[in-house]
Amino acid sequence: MNRTEKRITEKLFSMQDIAYRDFHAKLIPTVDKERVIGVRTPQLRKFAKEFFKDRDAAEFLELLPHKYYEENNLHAFLIEQVKDYRTAMQLTENFLPYVDNWATCDCFSPKVFKKNPQEVYEKCKLWIVSPQTYTVRYAIVTLLANYLDSEFKEEMLDLVASVRSDEYYINMAIAWYFSMALVKQYDAALPYIREQKMEKWVHNKAIQKSVESYRIDAETKAYLKTLKIK
Repeated sequence: MNRTEKRITEKLFSMQDIAYRDFHAKLIPTVDKERVIGVRTPQLRKFAKEFFKDRDAAEFLELLPHKYYEENNLHAFLIEQVKDYRTAMQLTENFLPYVDNWATCDCFSPKVFKKNPQEVYEKCKLWIVSPQTYTVRYAIVTLLANYLDSEFKEEMLDLVASVRSDEYYINMAIAWYFSMALVKQYDAALPYIREQKMEKWVHNKAIQKSVESYRIDAETKAYLKTLKIK
């Protein structure tokens, strides 16, 4: 462990909340509990903002892989603050192979990505066919977060619906994406449900999550329930 790693590890442990660690570790079963320190996200984000101005931040971003879950999240929060698109994308692509859980995957979205939607979309098309679980999930949650409003294209529905995987965290992401697509782009998304273009579990989970949404009216929810695959 070099000086920067030691400094960061000590800082993270100084913010440790054991009760929170015990609770949060249960939510990320793909991460060994011994690798979870127990730092609450608002504290970690605040530290990331401070640390980003530190000359050691650039070195930390090169120290992959990290040992602790919070180190990975700190890494993600640092990337979010990079204002240059090319730098942020390079750091993201360097980092994605080391993402090992849904929470780290879903927690970061560089602001500069929203300013370069076409370039990021081209990357999503590459990420979504990756052999790495959380790279695929990152593509899907990026499309969910940034491409269901003004940047939406119907071809994106095809892109997500075509994914086939045995990985729970990929299938949950697909279902989540389509539940939100039914909220924001109902007319475009409905045929994918009506024509059963996804696997049974994903199809039914997308309907379930849609029905749970307060943003879909009762009549539509009742109709969607009739489309479940038995």
